[in-house]
Amino acid sequence: MSSRIANAALRSKITTAEQAAAMIQPGDTVGMSGFTGSGYPKEVPLALAARMEAAHAAGDPFRVRVWTGASTGPELDAALAKADGIEFRLPYNSDPVARDKINRGEMEYFDMHLSQVAPMAWQGFLGPLDVALVEVTGIHADGSLIPSSSVGNNKTWLDRADKIILEVNSWQSPELEGMHDIYYGTRLPPHRMPIPLIKPDDRIGQPSLQCDPDKVVAIVQTDKPDRNLPFDKPGENALKIASHLLEFFAHEVKMGRMPDNLLPLQSGVGNIANAVLTGLVNSPFENLTSYTEVIQDGMIDLLDCGKLRMASATSFSLSPDAAARLNADMSTYRHKMILRPQEISNHPELIRRLGCIAMNGMIEADIYGAVNSTHVMGSRIQNGIGGSGDFARNAYVSIFMTPSTAKGGKISAIVPKVSHVDHISQDVQVIVTEQGLADLRGLSPKQRAIKIIENCAHPDFRPMLADYYARALTGSYGLQSPTLLTEAFSWHQRFIETGSMQP
Repeated sequence: MSSRIANAALRSKITTAEQAAAMIQPGDTVGMSGFTGSGYPKEVPLALAARMEAAHAAGDPFRVRVWTGASTGPELDAALAKADGIEFRLPYNSDPVARDKINRGEMEYFDMHLSQVAPMAWQGFLGPLDVALVEVTGIHADGSLIPSSSVGNNKTWLDRADKIILEVNSWQSPELEGMHDIYYGTRLPPHRMPIPLIKPDDRIGQPSLQCDPDKVVAIVQTDKPDRNLPFDKPGENALKIASHLLEFFAHEVKMGRMPDNLLPLQSGVGNIANAVLTGLVNSPFENLTSYTEVIQDGMIDLLDCGKLRMASATSFSLSPDAAARLNADMSTYRHKMILRPQEISNHPELIRRLGCIAMNGMIEADIYGAVNSTHVMGSRIQNGIGGSGDFARNAYVSIFMTPSTAKGGKISAIVPKVSHVDHISQDVQVIVTEQGLADLRGLSPKQRAIKIIENCAHPDFRPMLADYYARALTGSYGLQSPTLLTEAFSWHQRFIETGSMQP
């Protein structure tokens, strides 16, 4: 295992997870690696959680502030949350234990656009960073680091932190080396320069992370796997959504608005997004590219069948089977993939320049096209906005998708007014449910409402939405976006009180 650490001076800093965790103090801000369950530290957080539990038992609460790339795994978020050890968390969380803490008001949570985390850390708005805790695949003789299965904000954490703790993970394939593209050319205003990337295939940085060896205080060796969760087999609704989107893409090509090989694909994490990618396997589209946040199972399938030429992301988000396939043949895949810092994978300038097709999930949309991605019934956080806002506002086409109902048909995903707005209607161009697709480009709010109700709402809720809209046209304060405020939000209140949006 120590053969992965080629720098002799750093080999002398190999220690146990418990000794490394002892170097993190109560009140510290810790920047941890990890993005969608890939490349997160797995030993030190568990040891840190044990320290926190012992401290709490002794009546001496021990909590830290945690920054990451995005979601991590149970050895990190869940362990620290169970130990009541997280005072503050950013920028994205999907762990159910941490989610419950946040929604009970026991953990402060800053939900922010993923592209903005590194710039805000550099600008000083987030405060000092005491410790960087980063998983890597190996360490070169010169002290530079071979990144792991995610890059996320690691470059920034390593540069900004006062102390660095590294986990060297031998489960990660050594042939990850060479896949990464770490760009060090970003600057703060007024010194910003254009980022010289014009194709998803472009490499503009270096394959390793820079690291000041004098800041490294501990190195822990591990062989624990990433948290890889299986994707559900695409159900009927997911397949219908995928079919609607493939028809839309074919129409856009026919109209001359997209090239035959489409434009770079961005896909949010989840079963529906993965179903869309899988649907492209049997589509007529060839020579595809992807410029996105995560490489999912569907992209591995597209690479295997030769449909996808290049996938650029900041992390993997794979099922156990897909992760095994990838690790078994990494030498082949690594020439078809690039992992970048998330400030580059999600950079608005690059998304706009490349003309990405943004496909993201949602909790609900209203009849005018505003989208709620984060909060159930307006106040209970689900996960976070992630990178959907980075892509939605800057994409060539901004698409949001969801089944038309939830909770066994008791709740409509199309509502008169969303209970929380993450994406304003100006950033939402296409809405897709299993019922159909609404192309909202160039439509006024009233035209949008008719199309969304007719194309996307479930038949059980369509009459209620049409009735609401008709009455809003006669009883609204104004007719640009006709709204009956009290009644619009009563849909959500009705669900809270009765468990169903049906009257």
